[in-house]
Amino acid sequence: MENELSTHRFYLREFEKGDWPAVHRYAALETVSRYQPWGPNTEEESRNYVEQLLEHAAKSDRVQFAFALVWKENGQLIGAGELFLQDRANRVGEIGYILHPDYWGKGIATEVAELLIDFGFSKQGLHRIYATCDPANAGSKKVLQKAGMIWEGTLRENLRMKDSWRDSLVYGVLEQEWQSRSDSSWLSE
Repeated sequence: MENELSTHRFYLREFEKGDWPAVHRYAALETVSRYQPWGPNTEEESRNYVEQLLEHAAKSDRVQFAFALVWKENGQLIGAGELFLQDRANRVGEIGYILHPDYWGKGIATEVAELLIDFGFSKQGLHRIYATCDPANAGSKKVLQKAGMIWEGTLRENLRMKDSWRDSLVYGVLEQEWQSRSDSSWLSE
């Protein structure tokens, strides 16, 4: 598949209609959606999410690249990674990732972020890629830093969470910064 990305432990592939039960296994968990404006998901919400991803993937002017994260050892779908082309004129994209808690703390999310960043620069011709996270989400902050992104600032109360407003930390990386790190062969094999 043209848009399949992989490491020695997992691969990212396009979503398929039958993926929604696996998505639901993590999206229904409160611990997974704690820092998100969605969830925990119902089965219908998980099914609708996958259907929306398939609709976006079919567009000729596609701006959302969502990938199912499949663990090679057991073939299980354990999460997702996404790249949004936020501003084509200025070549800006945003990455995001989600992972079943059974796989937290193993460096997987960092590798997903690295693959998405590389995909954005090498295949989508982006100049800048950024990500946001909740200031209280220490794990996600660590992932973004390890993936080579630099903290750029804080957006105050920019995201409506279930019943309150959330600040977002912004991390970013520029094409030339990524290229200099890639030249040092730092990407996972």
